[in-house]
Amino acid sequence: MPAIDLPFSRQEYDRRLTKTRAAMQALDLDILFVTDPSNQAWLTGYDGWSFYVHQGVILPQEGDPIWWGRRMDSFGARRTVWMQESEIIGYDDSYVQSTTRHPMQDLAQHLLALADRQGSARPRIGVEMENYYYSAKAHAVLTNAMPEAHLIDATALVNWQRAVKSDEEQVFIRKAARISDHIMQLAIDRAAPGQRKNELVGDIMQAGIYGTGGGWGDYPAIVPLTPSGQDATAAHLTWDGREMQMEEATFFELSGCYRRYHAPLCRTVHLGPAPKDMLHAAQALEDGLAAGIEAARAGNTAGDIARALHAELKKNGIDRNGRCGYPIGLSYPPDWGERTISIREEDNSELRPGMTFHFMPGLWMDNWGLETTETILIRDNGPAEALSQIDRKLFVKDAD
Repeated sequence: MPAIDLPFSRQEYDRRLTKTRAAMQALDLDILFVTDPSNQAWLTGYDGWSFYVHQGVILPQEGDPIWWGRRMDSFGARRTVWMQESEIIGYDDSYVQSTTRHPMQDLAQHLLALADRQGSARPRIGVEMENYYYSAKAHAVLTNAMPEAHLIDATALVNWQRAVKSDEEQVFIRKAARISDHIMQLAIDRAAPGQRKNELVGDIMQAGIYGTGGGWGDYPAIVPLTPSGQDATAAHLTWDGREMQMEEATFFELSGCYRRYHAPLCRTVHLGPAPKDMLHAAQALEDGLAAGIEAARAGNTAGDIARALHAELKKNGIDRNGRCGYPIGLSYPPDWGERTISIREEDNSELRPGMTFHFMPGLWMDNWGLETTETILIRDNGPAEALSQIDRKLFVKDAD
């Protein structure tokens, strides 16, 4: 029995298959095997916390995709994918973490049988080689098990098809944005001297799962990043059990999540009067974000956004290098980025209506960190839309 609560219409899934198969044809692929759980979900609807074992979606040039994975997880596939049960394959538990056999040996049999039915003796099979979920051992075993096949690197083939969000997807991202605003406002309101960081993060996570009136909350692909003081000079620290202190800034990098769709958002809170250099940088960052959003127009490039941002920062004596954003949407741990376009000066990818990005120009200085960011949607006309309704500024809170 197919899933009873599909997130999207069958027409939406058909649209995705058509786009992906066109990209497969460009690489002359007979079969595509995707292991990224985000790509599996995008193509089939599969949704389960099972990506710690080998699993994936097999996409031939014709016919429905096939979900393949651990047998116990095949029952989850029956509850979440749009295909019929005949397109769900489960391998025996004896393959799991075995030193004498490997799941890729089972996969190889299914791929070769499918290729034979398609009349291909030496099939060209695309695999996602640069992927968190496809190991070097998996590739080696699969290669050895199919000596006549050609394994082609199809990293990010599906990711690129996800770049422009459909109307149905944009509804989900907007719901995620409302949750992001809700939990960010909670973080700003609760930030105070003596507030234990782990307790605040606990409240943030609970509020994120509760969601808002517009939608329930799913688990985000990245946990809350909430470093304070000197820890905030680093970009990706989480939390500890210490109390928040006066004369310290804390940045909150958070995202609501609705049915696996994200809308990341960052704001910074300083307890007590903020130093002049931080206030100066915060204003420069606000100006840079505004300039970048103005440049984020259909027909422009990702590099145009970065150049507009950096021009404003340089006016204020801030020389910021590196990437300042990336596309977002449907994702699973450990990352909510789509790993395609980068908002940086050398990226000439054209912006198209329906693309969504986390415009993320964080500043990490010697003694403090400052993050003010936006999830933006490229529109048909005019500058991008920032999806958050939280004030775009450094929040300075005096002691009560």
